[in-house]
Amino acid sequence: MNEGKVALVTGSATGAGRAIAVRFAKRGFAVAVNYSRSEADARETVAQVEACGVRAILCRASVGNDADVRAMVARCQQELGVLDVLVNNAG
Repeated sequence: MNEGKVALVTGSATGAGRAIAVRFAKRGFAVAVNYSRSEADARETVAQVEACGVRAILCRASVGNDADVRAMVARCQQELGVLDVLVNNAG
């Protein structure tokens, strides 16, 4: 389906962000799960993504911090590959 595709969803620890991350996973995307404070919730999102049979990584970063965002994107590319989708869900 979308094997080899990569999505980064900011603010994906809970709520709409989690639902978006899982939706991409169900479509075969590897998913980078971003959070800034809710690590336990973000780990649950990673578990839900991985249950879909795709790779997931956990990325703590504040989207309001340029250095955090650059490091997060670099890590995503290094561990999952080039980003195909970016969902700016975090406030």
